[in-house]
Amino acid sequence: MSSCSGMIRRIKIVLNWALLAVALNGLFSTVALSQVNLGQTDRWMKGALAAIERNDFQTANSIFRNLIDSGLPLPDDMPYYFAETLFQLGQFDNSNNFVSKYLELTGFTGQHYEGAIALKEKLKAPLAQIEACSYCDTRGYRYRPCFVCEGKKQSEQACSYCKAKGVVGCSRCGATGMIKKINVFNLVEFFECEKCSGKGRLTCPECSGGGKEISECKTCNGSGHLSSDQLCNHQATQEQIQISPTNTVETQKNQFLQ
Repeated sequence: MSSCSGMIRRIKIVLNWALLAVALNGLFSTVALSQVNLGQTDRWMKGALAAIERNDFQTANSIFRNLIDSGLPLPDDMPYYFAETLFQLGQFDNSNNFVSKYLELTGFTGQHYEGAIALKEKLKAPLAQIEACSYCDTRGYRYRPCFVCEGKKQSEQACSYCKAKGVVGCSRCGATGMIKKINVFNLVEFFECEKCSGKGRLTCPECSGGGKEISECKTCNGSGHLSSDQLCNHQATQEQIQISPTNTVETQKNQFLQ
Protein backbone atom coordinates (compact mmCIF):
# COMPACT_ATOMS: atom_id res chain seq x y z
CA MET A 1 0.00 0.00 0.00
CA SER A 2 2.81 2.39 0.95
CA SER A 3 4.48 1.72 -2.41
CA CYS A 4 1.22 2.54 -4.21
CA SER A 5 0.70 5.77 -2.20
CA GLY A 6 4.25 6.90 -2.99
CA MET A 7 3.70 6.34 -6.68
CA ILE A 8 0.45 8.39 -6.60
CA ARG A 9 2.28 11.26 -4.85
CA ARG A 10 5.05 11.18 -7.47
CA ILE A 11 2.44 11.25 -10.28
CA LYS A 12 0.73 14.27 -8.66
CA ILE A 13 4.06 16.09 -8.38
CA VAL A 14 4.85 15.40 -12.05
CA LEU A 15 1.38 16.63 -13.11
CA ASN A 16 1.72 19.81 -11.04
CA TRP A 17 5.09 20.58 -12.63
CA ALA A 18 3.62 19.95 -16.08
CA LEU A 19 0.70 22.32 -15.43
CA LEU A 20 3.11 24.96 -14.11
CA ALA A 21 5.26 24.61 -17.22
CA VAL A 22 2.23 25.10 -19.48
CA ALA A 23 1.14 28.17 -17.53
CA LEU A 24 4.61 29.71 -17.63
CA ASN A 25 4.89 28.99 -21.35
CA GLY A 26 1.60 30.81 -21.96
CA LEU A 27 2.74 33.74 -19.82
CA PHE A 28 6.05 34.03 -21.64
CA SER A 29 4.25 33.85 -25.01
CA THR A 30 1.88 36.66 -23.94
CA VAL A 31 4.79 38.82 -22.76
CA ALA A 32 6.70 38.17 -25.96
CA LEU A 33 3.68 39.05 -28.11
CA SER A 34 3.10 42.20 -26.05
CA GLN A 35 6.73 43.22 -26.57
CA VAL A 36 6.38 42.65 -30.33
CA ASN A 37 3.20 44.79 -30.41
CA LEU A 38 4.81 47.57 -28.38
CA GLY A 39 7.82 47.44 -30.67
CA GLN A 40 5.61 47.89 -33.75
CA THR A 41 3.76 50.75 -32.08
CA ASP A 42 7.04 52.43 -31.16
CA ARG A 43 8.35 52.12 -34.72
CA TRP A 44 5.16 53.66 -36.15
CA MET A 45 5.24 56.52 -33.65
CA LYS A 46 8.88 57.28 -34.45
CA GLY A 47 8.09 57.23 -38.17
CA ALA A 48 5.14 59.61 -37.70
CA LEU A 49 7.14 62.02 -35.54
CA ALA A 50 9.98 62.02 -38.08
CA ALA A 51 7.47 62.87 -40.81
CA ILE A 52 6.11 65.74 -38.69
CA GLU A 53 9.66 67.05 -38.18
CA ARG A 54 10.14 67.34 -41.94
CA ASN A 55 6.62 68.81 -42.40
CA ASP A 56 5.44 65.72 -44.28
CA PHE A 57 2.02 65.71 -42.67
CA GLN A 58 0.41 63.46 -45.29
CA THR A 59 2.83 60.67 -44.42
CA ALA A 60 2.31 61.27 -40.70
CA ASN A 61 -1.45 61.12 -41.25
CA SER A 62 -1.17 57.76 -43.05
CA ILE A 63 1.03 56.30 -40.30
CA PHE A 64 -1.31 57.42 -37.53
CA ARG A 65 -4.31 55.95 -39.35
CA ASN A 66 -2.47 52.64 -39.84
CA LEU A 67 -1.72 52.61 -36.13
CA ILE A 68 -5.37 53.17 -35.25
CA ASP A 69 -6.54 50.49 -37.70
CA SER A 70 -4.00 47.99 -36.34
CA GLY A 71 -5.82 47.68 -33.01
CA LEU A 72 -2.50 47.93 -31.14
CA PRO A 73 -2.30 49.87 -27.85
CA LEU A 74 -1.98 53.60 -28.52
CA PRO A 75 0.55 55.77 -26.67
CA ASP A 76 -0.99 58.49 -24.49
CA ASP A 77 0.51 61.28 -26.60
CA MET A 78 -0.60 59.84 -29.95
CA PRO A 79 -3.96 61.74 -30.02
CA TYR A 80 -2.10 65.04 -29.48
CA TYR A 81 0.36 64.49 -32.32
CA PHE A 82 -2.43 63.26 -34.59
CA ALA A 83 -4.47 66.38 -33.74
CA GLU A 84 -1.54 68.63 -34.67
CA THR A 85 -1.12 66.72 -37.94
CA LEU A 86 -4.80 67.04 -38.82
CA PHE A 87 -4.70 70.78 -38.08
CA GLN A 88 -1.88 71.20 -40.61
CA LEU A 89 -3.93 69.27 -43.17
CA GLY A 90 -6.96 71.52 -42.64
CA GLN A 91 -9.07 68.77 -41.06
CA PHE A 92 -10.08 71.04 -38.20
CA ASP A 93 -13.12 69.17 -36.91
CA ASN A 94 -11.20 65.90 -36.69
CA SER A 95 -8.25 67.72 -35.12
CA ASN A 96 -10.57 69.09 -32.45
CA ASN A 97 -11.91 65.59 -31.76
CA PHE A 98 -8.45 64.15 -31.16
CA VAL A 99 -7.07 67.01 -29.06
CA SER A 100 -10.22 66.83 -26.92
CA LYS A 101 -9.67 63.08 -26.52
CA TYR A 102 -6.04 63.73 -25.48
CA LEU A 103 -7.13 66.22 -22.80
CA GLU A 104 -9.83 63.82 -21.64
CA LEU A 105 -7.31 60.97 -21.25
CA THR A 106 -4.40 62.88 -19.72
CA GLY A 107 -5.97 65.95 -18.07
CA PHE A 108 -3.64 68.49 -16.51
CA THR A 109 -0.86 65.94 -16.14
CA GLY A 110 -0.38 65.34 -19.86
CA GLN A 111 3.08 66.00 -21.23
CA HIS A 112 1.61 68.18 -24.00
CA TYR A 113 -1.11 69.87 -21.95
CA GLU A 114 -0.02 73.41 -22.82
CA GLY A 115 0.37 72.52 -26.50
CA ALA A 116 -3.10 70.95 -26.52
CA ILE A 117 -4.65 74.07 -24.96
CA ALA A 118 -2.86 76.25 -27.53
CA LEU A 119 -4.17 74.02 -30.33
CA LYS A 120 -7.73 74.32 -28.99
CA GLU A 121 -7.34 78.09 -29.14
CA LYS A 122 -6.05 77.97 -32.74
CA LEU A 123 -9.00 75.78 -33.72
CA LYS A 124 -11.63 78.32 -32.63
CA ALA A 125 -11.42 80.48 -35.77
CA PRO A 126 -11.55 77.70 -38.41
CA LEU A 127 -14.29 75.86 -36.50
CA ALA A 128 -16.34 79.07 -36.40
CA GLN A 129 -15.90 79.40 -40.18
CA ILE A 130 -17.15 75.87 -40.67
CA GLU A 131 -20.19 76.52 -38.49
CA ALA A 132 -21.07 79.69 -40.40
CA CYS A 133 -20.48 78.23 -43.87
CA SER A 134 -23.43 77.07 -45.94
CA TYR A 135 -21.24 75.32 -48.51
CA CYS A 136 -19.93 72.54 -46.25
CA ASP A 137 -21.06 70.06 -43.63
CA THR A 138 -20.30 70.27 -39.91
CA ARG A 139 -16.93 68.57 -40.47
CA GLY A 140 -15.80 71.15 -43.02
CA TYR A 141 -16.20 69.00 -46.15
CA ARG A 142 -17.73 70.73 -49.14
CA TYR A 143 -21.19 69.82 -50.33
CA ARG A 144 -21.69 68.44 -53.82
CA PRO A 145 -25.01 68.32 -55.69
CA CYS A 146 -27.04 65.19 -55.04
CA PHE A 147 -26.50 62.78 -57.94
CA VAL A 148 -30.14 61.65 -57.83
CA CYS A 149 -32.10 64.90 -57.77
CA GLU A 150 -29.21 66.99 -59.19
CA GLY A 151 -29.68 69.60 -56.50
CA LYS A 152 -33.42 70.02 -57.09
CA LYS A 153 -34.32 68.51 -53.68
CA GLN A 154 -37.13 66.49 -55.25
CA SER A 155 -37.02 63.52 -57.58
CA GLU A 156 -39.29 61.07 -59.34
CA GLN A 157 -39.57 58.00 -57.15
CA ALA A 158 -41.72 54.94 -56.69
CA CYS A 159 -45.09 56.00 -55.28
CA SER A 160 -45.03 55.39 -51.54
CA TYR A 161 -48.81 55.16 -51.33
CA CYS A 162 -49.36 52.28 -53.75
CA LYS A 163 -45.80 50.88 -53.66
CA ALA A 164 -45.41 51.67 -57.38
CA LYS A 165 -48.33 49.40 -58.35
CA GLY A 166 -50.53 52.22 -59.62
CA VAL A 167 -53.60 50.77 -57.90
CA VAL A 168 -54.85 50.44 -54.33
CA GLY A 169 -57.43 48.17 -52.75
CA CYS A 170 -60.98 49.47 -52.58
CA SER A 171 -61.75 50.53 -49.03
CA ARG A 172 -65.51 50.12 -49.41
CA CYS A 173 -65.53 46.44 -50.31
CA GLY A 174 -62.24 45.48 -48.68
CA ALA A 175 -60.70 44.83 -52.12
CA THR A 176 -63.17 41.97 -52.79
CA GLY A 177 -65.28 43.77 -55.40
CA MET A 178 -68.47 42.65 -53.62
CA ILE A 179 -70.70 44.26 -51.00
CA LYS A 180 -72.55 42.01 -48.55
CA LYS A 181 -76.08 42.99 -47.52
CA ILE A 182 -78.83 41.35 -45.51
CA ASN A 183 -82.29 41.59 -47.09
CA VAL A 184 -85.70 41.82 -45.40
CA PHE A 185 -85.86 38.05 -45.13
CA ASN A 186 -82.61 38.07 -43.14
CA LEU A 187 -80.76 36.44 -46.01
CA VAL A 188 -77.27 37.47 -47.08
CA GLU A 189 -76.99 38.90 -50.57
CA PHE A 190 -73.90 40.00 -52.48
CA PHE A 191 -73.81 42.98 -54.82
CA GLU A 192 -71.14 44.37 -57.07
CA CYS A 193 -69.28 47.24 -55.40
CA GLU A 194 -70.30 50.48 -57.05
CA LYS A 195 -67.15 52.32 -55.99
CA CYS A 196 -64.71 50.01 -57.82
CA SER A 197 -67.17 48.46 -60.30
CA GLY A 198 -66.53 45.01 -58.84
CA LYS A 199 -62.76 45.14 -59.53
CA GLY A 200 -61.71 45.35 -55.90
CA ARG A 201 -59.12 48.01 -56.69
CA LEU A 202 -58.93 51.69 -57.56
CA THR A 203 -56.49 53.91 -59.38
CA CYS A 204 -53.97 55.28 -56.89
CA PRO A 205 -55.09 58.80 -55.92
CA GLU A 206 -51.50 59.92 -55.30
CA CYS A 207 -49.81 58.96 -58.58
CA SER A 208 -52.93 58.67 -60.76
CA GLY A 209 -51.95 55.13 -61.69
CA GLY A 210 -48.47 55.95 -62.93
CA GLY A 211 -46.70 54.30 -60.02
CA LYS A 212 -44.38 57.30 -59.69
CA GLU A 213 -44.44 60.42 -57.56
CA ILE A 214 -42.42 63.62 -57.29
CA SER A 215 -41.40 63.89 -53.67
CA GLU A 216 -38.54 64.77 -51.36
CA CYS A 217 -35.36 63.08 -52.55
CA LYS A 218 -34.60 60.13 -50.28
CA THR A 219 -30.90 60.12 -51.15
CA CYS A 220 -30.19 63.61 -49.83
CA ASN A 221 -33.27 63.88 -47.57
CA GLY A 222 -34.48 66.86 -49.56
CA SER A 223 -31.36 68.98 -49.01
CA GLY A 224 -30.24 68.84 -52.64
CA HIS A 225 -26.64 68.05 -51.68
CA LEU A 226 -24.33 65.39 -50.25
CA SER A 227 -21.01 65.65 -48.46
CA SER A 228 -17.84 65.15 -50.49
CA ASP A 229 -14.26 64.32 -49.50
CA GLN A 230 -13.08 67.82 -50.49
CA LEU A 231 -12.26 70.30 -47.74
CA CYS A 232 -14.23 73.53 -48.07
CA ASN A 233 -12.64 76.95 -48.59
CA HIS A 234 -15.93 78.60 -47.54
CA GLN A 235 -16.25 80.44 -50.84
CA ALA A 236 -18.96 80.05 -53.45
CA THR A 237 -18.05 78.43 -56.75
CA GLN A 238 -18.71 80.27 -60.01
CA GLU A 239 -21.72 78.05 -60.61
CA GLN A 240 -23.16 78.91 -57.19
CA ILE A 241 -22.63 82.62 -57.83
CA GLN A 242 -24.47 82.38 -61.16
CA ILE A 243 -27.53 80.67 -59.66
CA SER A 244 -27.64 82.84 -56.53
CA PRO A 245 -30.98 84.71 -56.25
CA THR A 246 -29.08 87.88 -55.39
CA ASN A 247 -27.09 87.74 -58.61
CA THR A 248 -29.78 89.26 -60.81
CA VAL A 249 -29.31 91.75 -63.63
CA GLU A 250 -30.81 94.47 -61.43
CA THR A 251 -28.41 93.70 -58.58
CA GLN A 252 -25.40 93.75 -60.92
CA LYS A 253 -26.59 97.09 -62.34
CA ASN A 254 -26.90 98.61 -58.88
CA GLN A 255 -23.47 97.34 -57.88
CA PHE A 256 -22.00 98.91 -61.04
CA LEU A 257 -23.65 102.29 -60.31
CA GLN A 258 -22.26 102.26 -56.78
